[in-house]
Amino acid sequence: GNKPGNTSHHICPYNSRVLMLLGQLEKMSADAMVTDVEMARQLTVKILHLIQTQEKTKKEVMSKGSSGMEVILASLEVSGGRRVGVFVSKGGTGLLLQKLITASKESPPSEELMLQLHSLLAKVGPKDRKFGVKARLNGALNVTVNLLKQNLQNTKLLLPCLQVLRVYSTNSVNAISLGKNGVVELMFKIVGPYSKKNTSLLKVALDTLGALLKSKTNARRAVDRAHVPALLAVYQDWHRNDTRQRHMLIRKGLLACLRNITNIKLGRKAFIEADGMRILYNTSTECLPVRTLDPLVNTSSLIMRKCFPKNRLPLPTIKSAFRYQLPHVPAGGPVAQLYNQPPGVDDVVDESDDNEETEADTENDTENEEDDKDHRTVNDDIETDLNKLRPKESQSRLFEELRVYDRFFVELSEDFQVRILMGFALNHTQATIPSHIQSPLLLGGIAARRVGGGGGSTGGSDCGSEGPEEEGGEGAVLEVPDTALLLPLHDPDLYVEMVKGTRSVPHYSEVAYPDYFGHVAPTFREPLLERVYGVQRSKIFQDIERLIHPNDILDKVIYDLDIPSCPVIDDDGESLKFNSQFESGNLRKAVQVRKHEYDLVLNSDINSNHYHQWFYFEVSGMRVGTTYRFNIINCEKSNSQFNYGMQVLMYSVQEAISGRPRWVRTGTDICYYKNHFSRSSIAAGGQKGKSYYTMTFSTNFSHKDDVCYFAYHYPYTYSTLKMHLSKLEALRTPQIYLRQDVLCETLGGNSCPLLTITAMPESTSNDHICQFRNRPLIFLSARVHPGETNASWVMKGTLEFLMGTSPLASSLREAYIFKIVPMLNPDGVVNGNHRCSLSGEDLNRQWQSPNPELHPTIYHTKGLLQYLAHIQRTPLVFCDYHGHSRKKNVFMYGCSVKETVWQSNINATSCDLQEDLGYRTLPKILSQIAPAFNMASCSFVVERSKASTARVVVWREIGVQRSYTMESTLCGCDQGKYKGLQIGTRELEEMGAQFCVALLRLRRLTSPLGLRNHQHLLDVESDLMETSPTTYVMEEDEPSFLEEVDYSAESNEEDADADDHSTDVFDNPVHLDQLSDSETNHRD
Repeated sequence: GNKPGNTSHHICPYNSRVLMLLGQLEKMSADAMVTDVEMARQLTVKILHLIQTQEKTKKEVMSKGSSGMEVILASLEVSGGRRVGVFVSKGGTGLLLQKLITASKESPPSEELMLQLHSLLAKVGPKDRKFGVKARLNGALNVTVNLLKQNLQNTKLLLPCLQVLRVYSTNSVNAISLGKNGVVELMFKIVGPYSKKNTSLLKVALDTLGALLKSKTNARRAVDRAHVPALLAVYQDWHRNDTRQRHMLIRKGLLACLRNITNIKLGRKAFIEADGMRILYNTSTECLPVRTLDPLVNTSSLIMRKCFPKNRLPLPTIKSAFRYQLPHVPAGGPVAQLYNQPPGVDDVVDESDDNEETEADTENDTENEEDDKDHRTVNDDIETDLNKLRPKESQSRLFEELRVYDRFFVELSEDFQVRILMGFALNHTQATIPSHIQSPLLLGGIAARRVGGGGGSTGGSDCGSEGPEEEGGEGAVLEVPDTALLLPLHDPDLYVEMVKGTRSVPHYSEVAYPDYFGHVAPTFREPLLERVYGVQRSKIFQDIERLIHPNDILDKVIYDLDIPSCPVIDDDGESLKFNSQFESGNLRKAVQVRKHEYDLVLNSDINSNHYHQWFYFEVSGMRVGTTYRFNIINCEKSNSQFNYGMQVLMYSVQEAISGRPRWVRTGTDICYYKNHFSRSSIAAGGQKGKSYYTMTFSTNFSHKDDVCYFAYHYPYTYSTLKMHLSKLEALRTPQIYLRQDVLCETLGGNSCPLLTITAMPESTSNDHICQFRNRPLIFLSARVHPGETNASWVMKGTLEFLMGTSPLASSLREAYIFKIVPMLNPDGVVNGNHRCSLSGEDLNRQWQSPNPELHPTIYHTKGLLQYLAHIQRTPLVFCDYHGHSRKKNVFMYGCSVKETVWQSNINATSCDLQEDLGYRTLPKILSQIAPAFNMASCSFVVERSKASTARVVVWREIGVQRSYTMESTLCGCDQGKYKGLQIGTRELEEMGAQFCVALLRLRRLTSPLGLRNHQHLLDVESDLMETSPTTYVMEEDEPSFLEEVDYSAESNEEDADADDHSTDVFDNPVHLDQLSDSETNHRD
């Protein structure tokens, strides 16, 4: 009998039995004279039997109807791993393949033996990594194929042969060779319309076919033989007949074949010609109600998106709609490339958009290509050159040159004998800009709209049509909310004054209401938005409908900055009205796609052809009770916090007038996914075949004839900063030393303010003056990236705290001298850029060698720091405030040789690793006192791509050990008191204040005087030591959710942005299928 003994507990005897049987098999193979088929058959049965019974209990095997081979074949399905593993490791597969070759030479070969050998090979093959290579090298491949060809009607033998073929085909070289041998056609003979018979056979044939079609040669073969329409027809047939959803695996197998064929351009063309879009769209729509069919819908969606003809972004050029002539263009820089394109080059689209590579027959001969992917090192951006981690003297400027910065440090030499307070007044650069800017109420705009009351029919700017009503004075029309009472630093009239001195490239002459009225943070909580299941899929299906039902699409342009004379295109009142012509505004074009759906295109940064993320625009002419859908169609990053609970911000003028002037988080059905607008290689850093991403949201409006604004994050304009600084002056008490200088002029002619804040000396006595001059310095900066408006709100919190009357604030002023550059990139902010200045460059990549003409704010801020280093007054702390678009919470990046070395494999001498842990103190304190701050997200690793950022240069060249970037989320928090909430201006300002409190604690720990309790200090040191080095995980810390964020339109895309602003995050191959191409674009 074939009753298995309970051998699973006796591995040794089991091993020896396998070895004994293998020995016999080997002997038979070697001895060509012995061709006892029966003996070979029995040996094979025994081996198969041994492998099968490892984890079977007697009871299962003894159940009725089980005898001999059936038991063994039945238990194939439940085979355990260990025995197969032993069998493979002892060379069993090679012997079986050898046996197969020998047996095939019989004439005729024993069907029974062939059946058993294939059953056994199907079992052990998947466990042997070299199986495909072995089978090809010893000729077993052809034996199996020939056997198949001769037994197409013999289903009993066909199944194990196909199962073995399925394993062979996973090897790419085998796939090509099998294709040449006619196996693709063979599989198409087995695959057929709906039938209840032989479904397991069909399933294996489809798996094999799917594997074969991964080879482009085979995919082309399938297209040439017209198999694409055939596959679609078979798929439709199974879809119609499999009403009880019993055969989802077969339907999935058919789709997998289509998915692989459409990885080549010819396949996509054939799919479109066979009406594949409509077929898959209709079948998917019918599957939607049954959640278990989601895999079919998802694969169909992936195929449709891949085959969707790439569209052109509806723009004449991707260069910014605004042109700014630089004083000189450095050769070889990004701007030079932009200007040097030959005339007539269309930079919006590439012809070669299909990332087709020719396929050589010499593809890597590895069974598991996946294994190779894992060897890509995760930390390839970590600096491993120790010389670049050691201090570097910045020799670039002589002290004679640096003497010009004396005037920014009068407090270090001032003697206060003549108590004349410095002239603190803000020198307003007088308007050289059109002086017709008045309060926005007289700019037409809302006054006209509201008095008219005639629905959306009256135009925004044709004030004349309203006639005499307007002369009733604006009071009759619009009550300005008294934000000045609610907001100590806000004053609408002062704001308008400030706007007059702000210079923009487009010469803006309008003021946006939210900036005029101000923003009072709402008192209610704004939780992260729960993601609706399937939301992305339904949006993608609506996009696919545009192709399938083109008659429903309006495609009406209603706003276009590329028509500078008249961007607002008049219409019959059937569309919304858009506007972005105000400070920090960004919206280039609006296209009405359906009655209540609009495609929006953002403007590139000036002198650049990419970086779009920041938006800020006005909408009017809305109806109440209608859901509007907005799609921003030219986003560039491969993932976004919009997929993880972040909402857009909306400001309603009607609400403001009713006493609720505020930005609120809004929007439903929000998601972010790859679209079918082609992104030219010119914009994608030379990479071909890229697409843009869509950020879509839907919203309802509560008021008829409202004027609403939408923004990426809480706007904070340059004029707002000037207004805030002017109001801060008014808070100054005689005890506060506050000086405001103009550090420099920007390229665009705006001044860059520099603040000095400390406490007045207690008296004019020498001791007090000496104490005053010797206070350590703290150097803060913000807003080098204009789209990171949250950095300005944090800075506002810091400034208000420093100018406050609390005892903590006055202790802080007595402890330090603060040097603050609150806005490093005023031009970028004014012109609605996301990341660059007017020079078209990321200013936070210019710190190593800033150009005084092109990067004046960086050149002079670095000059201030070099001056301080020269006079031996290096700041105790340097911190640059930023916003982070991919992670939650607030956290810091610092610099540590030790932690950088820990993360890489370099050998460092112990002297390199003698490092003071002081760089951890400040973030550690913050994690204890600031609810939004998260130590776990901090990193102290120095990356190559960050070598020219403020944080790294100030650390290396100026010698500031505590040099940081403080990153605040644009989204919200997932820990602490604010867990599950979106962040607002109140929390951001609180963070700025908490930063100050942390500096006060730091002072108590680092003070050289008797202020400190040594025991306490030791506790802190040991506390810091215990903290393990922060883990180096830079990718978004988001879990993958049920719905893939992106069914990427390319067959194997990894979106590592080519340029260097993009490497805080590493592609994690594990996430590639759950998330879109893992994000690599990270901020410093």
